[in-house]
Amino acid sequence: MSELRWNPLLRTYTMVASNRQARPDMPKDWCPFCPGEGKKVPPDYEVFSYDNDFPALKLNPDEMKVKSTGIYSAVQNYGKCEVILYSPDHNAKLYELSPQHIVKLIHLWKDRFIELSKDEKIKYIFEFENRGEEVGVTMPHPHGQLYAYPWIPLKIKTELDSCCDYYNEHSKCLICSMNDEEKEFGERVIFENSSFMAYLPFFTDYPYGVFITSKRHIDSFVGFMQKEEEDLADILKNITGAFDNLFDRPFPYMMCIHQSPVNSEWEYKDNSRYFHFHIEFYTPLRDKKRIKWYASSEMGGWAAANTMNVEDSAKDLRAALEKFLKKR
Repeated sequence: MSELRWNPLLRTYTMVASNRQARPDMPKDWCPFCPGEGKKVPPDYEVFSYDNDFPALKLNPDEMKVKSTGIYSAVQNYGKCEVILYSPDHNAKLYELSPQHIVKLIHLWKDRFIELSKDEKIKYIFEFENRGEEVGVTMPHPHGQLYAYPWIPLKIKTELDSCCDYYNEHSKCLICSMNDEEKEFGERVIFENSSFMAYLPFFTDYPYGVFITSKRHIDSFVGFMQKEEEDLADILKNITGAFDNLFDRPFPYMMCIHQSPVNSEWEYKDNSRYFHFHIEFYTPLRDKKRIKWYASSEMGGWAAANTMNVEDSAKDLRAALEKFLKKR
């Protein structure tokens, strides 16, 4: 049974997806993402997407078994969940892939975004990656996921509202202004190329919570030019490589790609003017062995606390990047 239950306190949906409890523990000597007979993946692929076997959202939604009553309401779990495979190599890391290979991954992200946006019931397409046991990953094979929601998730909605308000007041994109200030200050910038910047934003709540932002005002993959695709591949390779060189161990993270909503002109008219493509990393490690937990203040009050000085963290991450670049 799966459905979307409305939270009247936060005015957003919770995906109740009990079917995901049925996910099996995979044998250590078998991987469903590696090429082979009897699997969903083709025998030969470079990058590949397919429907999640245990989706929270479905194009053919489940029959609802809960009734709406009073202030409580629920709707069917319409949407789409996909697995995005980065490579057929079970042990590959994102930064070990060639820039040309990462561009193919970017093309897959872009193609799925365009295709799913054709469904007018879909309002937001969220492409992301969870990496490491610390964030709950059970399959080490390099992969990400895609959720196509029939509503705009609350965090995205909050960013959209902030960007819209800033644009209405200043006639300028908020993230473009963030880029300008980070560039001018300089100490939090980790890396940049001709099309993208990577920095620890002034306000980051994770010690190594990098933002990757486009220098040109673009709202989604759809507007990318070839050079921007190549430069995004370059900066993804460098930042993820820096992560693993920070503590000389596999570095866990959540990588979240933020783009404009789709089929939402009634709510966010002209959002391409004020919303700006960017990638947010949520990184739980604060040193080699200790985790920065999201505890009561963060979860119960949404009052974040970063226990490390942002500028010092940026300096450490730049040093890790230099270490990685010497190996390339």
